[in-house]
Amino acid sequence: MSGTGKSTALVELGRRGFAVVDADSPGWSEWVPDSAGAEGEWLWREDRMAELLASERDRTLFVSGCSSNQGQFYDRFDAVVLLSAPAEVMLERIETRTTNDFGKTPAERDRILGDLASVEPLLLATSTHEIDATRPLEDVVAALVAIGEA
Repeated sequence: MSGTGKSTALVELGRRGFAVVDADSPGWSEWVPDSAGAEGEWLWREDRMAELLASERDRTLFVSGCSSNQGQFYDRFDAVVLLSAPAEVMLERIETRTTNDFGKTPAERDRILGDLASVEPLLLATSTHEIDATRPLEDVVAALVAIGEA
């Protein structure tokens, strides 16, 4: 979910030497229009994700992101972690962040709240772990490392 601290945690994990991928970033996701061409959605690039998950590595790989096709990769993940936070925390983080403009408009904030109500329950139902992302970054990252090294 936007504003839970996924990107911040990923940066810290990368700083600690872990392999990290922000699957919501260009190159890892692409805009796919719907069949009518009027709307669409950002989806993970299946070719790149499959190649990434098939590769060997010495350290834990942390993949961050959210798309409707992510579930097709769950059988290749050792864990699926949901970072969660109350709406007011997410919106405050989005308001003050400088690394991502998404969520700055009223329409985008409404979408975030809608996703929190409709998408987060689906994510929770398919996750293996949930971390309270209101905890200090150090605690969130420590919990992620512990899950990744289990």
